[in-house]
Amino acid sequence: MTKRIFISADHGMAIIYFLQSDVVSTMLDAGVEVVVLTDDETKEKIATRFTRPSLTFEGLRLKQANDYAKKVSPRLQSLLIYLRRVGGSRRINTEAMDSHIWEVWGENGWKFRLGIWIPSAVMILLLRNFSWARKLLVKIQNRFTPDPGIYTDLFEKYNPDMVIASTPGWRMDRYLLRESARRGIPNMTVIVGWDNSSSYNVSGADVQWATCWSQLQKDELVYGSDWKPENVNIGGIPSYDGYFRKQWLMPRDEYFKLHNLDPKRKLISYASSFVHFAPNFPNIEALAKLVSSDSLAEPSQLLIRLHPSHFQDKPKIFAEERQRVFDLEKKYPHVHVVQPVALGGSLGYYGGEDMDEKSSMMAYSDVVVTVYSTMLVETAVHNTPMIAATIDVPGGWNKPNKFSLSLKEIGDWPTHQRFRWAKAGRVASDESQLLEALNMYLQDRGVDSVERRKFVEDEITFTDASSGRRTAEFILKVLENLNR
Repeated sequence: MTKRIFISADHGMAIIYFLQSDVVSTMLDAGVEVVVLTDDETKEKIATRFTRPSLTFEGLRLKQANDYAKKVSPRLQSLLIYLRRVGGSRRINTEAMDSHIWEVWGENGWKFRLGIWIPSAVMILLLRNFSWARKLLVKIQNRFTPDPGIYTDLFEKYNPDMVIASTPGWRMDRYLLRESARRGIPNMTVIVGWDNSSSYNVSGADVQWATCWSQLQKDELVYGSDWKPENVNIGGIPSYDGYFRKQWLMPRDEYFKLHNLDPKRKLISYASSFVHFAPNFPNIEALAKLVSSDSLAEPSQLLIRLHPSHFQDKPKIFAEERQRVFDLEKKYPHVHVVQPVALGGSLGYYGGEDMDEKSSMMAYSDVVVTVYSTMLVETAVHNTPMIAATIDVPGGWNKPNKFSLSLKEIGDWPTHQRFRWAKAGRVASDESQLLEALNMYLQDRGVDSVERRKFVEDEITFTDASSGRRTAEFILKVLENLNR
C-alpha cells in the first residue's frame, strides 16, 4: 500500500527545509504521498511553485488554532506554553531559557508577577530537575486538544500514516500533533533552527521521533528534553544543501549591480538579528561611519540586511529602527539597504523567496557582521570571515513594558557560546574592537578559515549537500518499520 504523510510547514524556514531541499522530492521518488499543511493565505502560491504528482497542499487553519488558544482556558494554555519554553533540564546550558524567564518578568505587571510568575518558579524548579515533571507537563497539555478536532476532516480524507512537523508542538502545530496522537498516528519532528533544541524544550505534544542537525543538538534533545537516543536521528540541515551546491549563487557582477555596489570596494555586510531584545542600530551606525571614513584598511561599502521583525506593525519600535536605517542610507555614502522578500500570510518575510540574495551576500562579502544569528553558521558554510557585533545602547529599547537585554549578555547562550569557543569568528563589543576585527579580515580573509570549517562540521555534520536525502531516508525507514 502507498504510504502517506502529513507535513506541517507553518513557518518559512520549514518551507525551505522540506520543499527547497531533497527531503520531499526523495520521499515522492520513493512512492510516498505527501500532504503539506501550510499557511492558508499562501498555500495556492506555494502549490503552484512546487507542483509535483502525489504532492498536495492544504491549509493549516491557523485562524481556528489561534481562536482555540485564545478562547479555551487561554491563561492556563499560556502558562503551559511558558513552562514548556523554560522547563528544560538543567543538564544542558539553560542561559537562553533563563533570559526568557526575565523577559516575561519584565513585560508584565506586578499582579502577573505575584499571581503567576513567582508561583510558577516552583514548577520550573521541578521541571528543571525531574524528568517525571517534564513528562507530566506533556500529558497535561494533551488536555487541550480541540474536540471536534480542527483537522478531523483532513485526517478522515487522507488517512495519513505519519505526521511530521517543524517543531514538536512548540508552535500552533501542537494541535495538529495532539489530534494525530489521539488517533494513534505516529509523529515526528524535524529541527529547522540552530537554537531550537536549546531555546525551546519540553514538547507540546506526544512526539516519538526527531531528526536534527548534529550530535550537539541530539545531546540537547536527549539531556534537555528526555528524548530517547535511539529515536533521534542526526541528518544535518537540508536547508543548507543549496549553499554547498551553489545553486542559489548569482554571478558576482549581477549581484553587485542589483544593489548598486561598487565592484572596486570591499563589501561588508550586516545581518540584523536579535531585534526583539535590543536595538541593532548602534552596530549599524558604527559600521556606516567606518565605511564612510578613512579608518578601514581598504576602501569599503556596507550592505545592511534588515530583519523580518523590522516589518512588523507592532511594536512600532521595530518599524522606527527600520526607518532610521533607511535614513542612514541617505546620510552616508557607500551604505546600502536590502530587505528580505515577503512570501505573505503568516509566513511573512521567512518564505525562502530570497535564498539567492542571502547566499550571494554571504559569498561575495569580504566580512559578514551580525549579532549571534544563525547566519554565523550560514556564513561559515560560505567560508567568509564573520564578526559578532554586540555594541549596546544604554537602556536597550528604553520603552515601558518592553524587555531589553544587553547584547553582551547573550554570549553564553548555547549556540553563541559554541561560536565563541570555536573561535570561528571575532566578537566586537565596541567600535575599536569592531575596527580592529574588520581591518584584520579585510587584509587577510584566510584568518580563522580552519576554525570556520571545523565550526561548520560540528554544527551541521554533513557538508556534502546530502542532508535532505539523509533526512528523507530516515523518514522512509521509520515508515517502513511501522508495518513490522
